[in-house]
Amino acid sequence: MQIPIKYIPNEVENKWYDYWMKNNYFHSEPDEREPYTIVIPPPNVTGVLHMGHMLNNTIQDVLIRRARLKGFNACWVPGTDHASIATEAKVVAKLAAEGIAKADLTRDEFLNHAWDWTHKHGGVILEQLKKLGASCDWKRTKFTLDDDLSESVIDTFIDLYNKGLIYRGYRMVNWDPEAKTTLSDEEVEYIEKQGKLYYVDYKIEGSDEVVTIATTRPETILGDTAICVNPNDERFTHLKGKRVVVPIANRSIPIIEDEYVDMEFGTGCLKITPAHDPNDKVIGEKHKLEVIDIFNDDATLNAAGLQFEGQDRFEARKAIVKELEEKGYINKIEDYINKIGISERTKAVIEPKISAQWFLKMEEMVKPAIKAVKDGEIKFFPKHNVNTFNHWLENIRDWNISRQLWWGQQIPAFFYGDGVEDFVIAKSAKEALPLAVKASNKNDLQLGDLRQENDVLDTWFSSWLWPISVFDGIRHPNNKEIEYYYPTNDLVTAPDIIFFWVARMIFAGYEFRDTKPFSNVYFTGIVRDKQGRKMSKSLGNSPDPIKMMKEHGADGVRAGLLLAAAAGNDLLFDIELVKQGKGFANKIWNGFRLVTSWEVSATIEQPESSKKAIQWYEAKFQQTLESIEKSFEQYRLSEALMTIYKLLWDDFSSWYLEVVKPAFGQPIDVNTYKASIQFFENNMKVLHPFMPFLTEEIWQFIAERAPEEALIVSEYPKQRLFNSKIINDFEIVKEVVSGIRTIRKDKNISFKNTIDLSVMNSDNFTKEFDAVVTKMGNVANMSYVIEKVDAALSFRVKSNTYFIPMEGAIDTEAEKVKLQEELKYAEGFLRSVQGKLKNERFVQNAPEQVIKTERKKEAEALAKIEALKSSILSL
Repeated sequence: MQIPIKYIPNEVENKWYDYWMKNNYFHSEPDEREPYTIVIPPPNVTGVLHMGHMLNNTIQDVLIRRARLKGFNACWVPGTDHASIATEAKVVAKLAAEGIAKADLTRDEFLNHAWDWTHKHGGVILEQLKKLGASCDWKRTKFTLDDDLSESVIDTFIDLYNKGLIYRGYRMVNWDPEAKTTLSDEEVEYIEKQGKLYYVDYKIEGSDEVVTIATTRPETILGDTAICVNPNDERFTHLKGKRVVVPIANRSIPIIEDEYVDMEFGTGCLKITPAHDPNDKVIGEKHKLEVIDIFNDDATLNAAGLQFEGQDRFEARKAIVKELEEKGYINKIEDYINKIGISERTKAVIEPKISAQWFLKMEEMVKPAIKAVKDGEIKFFPKHNVNTFNHWLENIRDWNISRQLWWGQQIPAFFYGDGVEDFVIAKSAKEALPLAVKASNKNDLQLGDLRQENDVLDTWFSSWLWPISVFDGIRHPNNKEIEYYYPTNDLVTAPDIIFFWVARMIFAGYEFRDTKPFSNVYFTGIVRDKQGRKMSKSLGNSPDPIKMMKEHGADGVRAGLLLAAAAGNDLLFDIELVKQGKGFANKIWNGFRLVTSWEVSATIEQPESSKKAIQWYEAKFQQTLESIEKSFEQYRLSEALMTIYKLLWDDFSSWYLEVVKPAFGQPIDVNTYKASIQFFENNMKVLHPFMPFLTEEIWQFIAERAPEEALIVSEYPKQRLFNSKIINDFEIVKEVVSGIRTIRKDKNISFKNTIDLSVMNSDNFTKEFDAVVTKMGNVANMSYVIEKVDAALSFRVKSNTYFIPMEGAIDTEAEKVKLQEELKYAEGFLRSVQGKLKNERFVQNAPEQVIKTERKKEAEALAKIEALKSSILSL
């Protein structure tokens, strides 16, 4: 086969991906081999590939391809998440653009639109992952709204409810007024924002006296139902039992006492608004206060907002402050930095809201998860994530699992009355009816009398089952696949979903299968730009991954990402690293073309230099293999790739190939050629997980292969004992050759011209590498001497001195002039340094490190002067 001059990724990648797919290499079925399993963190079904996905999935593909080469039954399950909040928001916006309001549609009509949207835009990201080379078992692709996965979610809800772990109650929740749904605590981000602190006077009923409260949210004054002071605060003892009038609303509310009030904050008087603050709600329940909710679901004011009804909360704030000022209620206004919660998805400011919601009890469920991580049954890489994990679990609150949406699994609760507890839990209305008849004592109850809960379950309530449900382990807990593939091996994910997903999968694993869902969790860093900013569409600092792969090749991008990704640390992405990855691919390709261009002879003898190079590279490869294994054990994939990079670029290309390369126009002996091809094959095996397309292309060019002999399913090199002495000796050889090259360069001695080399050997460095030195240094005669050689240039390696006779090699007079100039400069530099060191003022006042640096300069200058004088003398 004709090997192309250049490696062109775009011509290679589709060819080999199609070949891999055609031959079913990615697919796994249970067999007698040990399984190695990864489940993909399912991206949003309508999402597109971004740099975070690129990094995460490259790492997963490296792990799965390596496991496949190592003989494991490798199974990487792909899939997507229905992302209820994000997807519903997109569908609502799309319908609004068409003049259709969600409120005008039935649930089924809306869901038809949502499914149309999903079918049109869904799955794009999975196709994009194929361009990256992701070797997922595509036949196993799952979607969190697939019928079997949805049934698993409903079965789980019913099971947990029957165990007494799910309950319904009125709670203060995080309300997203844009998405019009509740959010769990983990879906709320907190940011600091410049705001105002308003001091407002409330008149004491039947008196001219006022009490002043401080608030950042004057619009909620309309929902106030008490003023609270600390009973230990002597300033307000006289107010006990009195009432105040709410400004604008003109309602009379009591002054109550509670030690919750911080006497040092603000004025010491606290307005209590039970409907709109979680702490106020607790005080309200304790003192049996009225609850006045002033907001609609979209955070506009309702009828309780009086003349401000219909206004957005922030517009209403301005209008209320204006009226308070006009009526003399504003005491003063100060600038104030406030910490506010925003929705992780929509970025809307969260509104605390009392609402009937469904909750999952967490207190007992977290205990096996804490123990599993503490005991090392589940390992985190990097380890510092354990502290974050423990802190959250030790302070966890019950999980709000209901969402006021239509896109998702509808909660299987069927109401037969208007009471909070007037419901039964069942998979269908038909199954619910006899339960409702029994619970209500109404024998005439009909199916039409039942009303299913409108809310759907939190998306995470489906994805927490992912490692189990993709193998149908909820519906059929003893099936062959779940018994074989579960628990999975490694989870690769971003640190920002350690609570949303990682912790909850651990809860589910121990709750439903009484064992861990995975053994290791590798937390990737966050991909940032060179300025340290997180990559995002809004900042415009994220490159298009597909365009980048077209320009630099998938392998170049994969290598560039991993070279930048130190284990678990944030990645400062630099396109230059991708270019380095592309350059690495070209270097390997050119090396392969070089080897395959040599004419091979079965009759010529193998040179001694080639024998030594082969022995050395065999040992060096094994040493590198050991290092790669250690890096993988610690999930230091960037380190593993850099080790391979140095092996192939420095050791193989720059040294091994240069040693064995035949003279121009001459053939190579067959034994050296075979060894070189064998090395190339092993090099491709260790590089394949990182750069799969390039390596498969070279592998298939090396020899004609049957499908079962493809690189992707070949055997990873086995670790063997190796000779470390030959590796150490070869490092000395490198220094010797480098010394020769330095003299050639400095003295303008052409490499085409041979030189003589004498060695004054004062240690036991063996002569077995003389053939390599001779070849690499273009040495005509190499001899060993016991005395210094006159009229020669010299250099030292370890305790050996190497001499290159100058006669015929250099222009002696020109060299003398050059050395004299160097000596003059060195002596001038020495005088300057010694002048500083003789200056008592400098020595007394300069930092110790500066003095050390100057003394080091002095010593180096003295050594250089001595060497220059010696060289001049020899000339």
